[in-house]
Amino acid sequence: MDRPAKLIQHAADAADAADAADIAVTPAQAGVPCLLLFLPMYSLSDFDFNLPPELVAQFPLAERSASRLLQVSPDGLNDRSFADVVELFQPGDLMVFNNTRVMNARFFGMKESGGKVEVLVERLLDATTVLAQVRASKSPPAGMKLRLADAFDVTVGERAGEFFTLHFPSEAMPLIDAHGKLPLPPYIEHAADAHDASRYQTVYAKHPGAVAAPTAGLHFDDALLKRLQDKGVQLAWLTLHVGAGTFQPVRTENLAEHKMHTEWYEVPQETVDAVASAQAAGRQVIAVGTTSLRALESASRSGRLVAGGGQTDLFITPGYQFHTVTRLVTNFHLPKSTLLMLVSAFAGYERMRAAYAHAIEQRYRFFSYGDAMLLQRTAAESQEGQA
Repeated sequence: MDRPAKLIQHAADAADAADAADIAVTPAQAGVPCLLLFLPMYSLSDFDFNLPPELVAQFPLAERSASRLLQVSPDGLNDRSFADVVELFQPGDLMVFNNTRVMNARFFGMKESGGKVEVLVERLLDATTVLAQVRASKSPPAGMKLRLADAFDVTVGERAGEFFTLHFPSEAMPLIDAHGKLPLPPYIEHAADAHDASRYQTVYAKHPGAVAAPTAGLHFDDALLKRLQDKGVQLAWLTLHVGAGTFQPVRTENLAEHKMHTEWYEVPQETVDAVASAQAAGRQVIAVGTTSLRALESASRSGRLVAGGGQTDLFITPGYQFHTVTRLVTNFHLPKSTLLMLVSAFAGYERMRAAYAHAIEQRYRFFSYGDAMLLQRTAAESQEGQA
């Protein structure tokens, strides 16, 4: 497909941009003071694919680490077991995990008029106020009370775009924990049960605030984490509270018109120090999941990783220059999703198209309860120091 192109004028940006777009740049070209490089510009239809519905995993496997792993690298595609991931890393490599915990964010309730409502808490704004999606036959006005789970009333506040502010009668988190339901993704067809309450959380989940699991982490059990540590692989942690927007497809053919959803994140100083040590030793920095990657890259927008956090709306598409992450563990993503665009930016658009075609042909299991990939960043400098 012929695509329009964007112009990269500075040599400092050209090599990274070319790698991300799968374009060869010669050493002579990369060394000139000003390089005119035309990169393809992608549109929404470039990230569509047909997925047989039976490949959408509806339930987790009996063991977390029993999933399959598709290793994607410049050398090709390699079908593995997820437990093999220990063999693919070296002592001193650093894995960064997202320790968010999924809230019991889904509620069913009633309006004062008797009409039914469904509420999905997106995030806490303060101790007693939340931002939420509200589904009803007619949007509730400000001031209306909603009875949730036949247990307590919330008061509707002002609108915030597609969301509503809801005022709880007391601290929101204890009420959410006690009366809410686990919010499974929309493509999982069964209602959440006690098994999901365990398996749709990572074994290291710590800080409640997400409405979706950081699903790449679901493959790790305590035994696998210990094997990694015994080998000398370093583990570090950050928090990004995954929002419902992670499931929303992009709807504008022109990607520049897409408004990215925001998510709260925090990268602690300990993780910044661990990344700096790994980089100084020439080791890999592996993000476990796109949420970990987005947090690390959001905290690296100055060009170097700094501790802190806030709201991020980072939208990564092919041509993005990565600053921190060199490898990525991730599940397979929805067609036309921002996450499919992200992995295409990370590993290369054509390489990801080939990987997804291979995964479908080989009957990999897709999405949250599905199988995983290990991706290698396309930028040449990410290979420095690799064993």
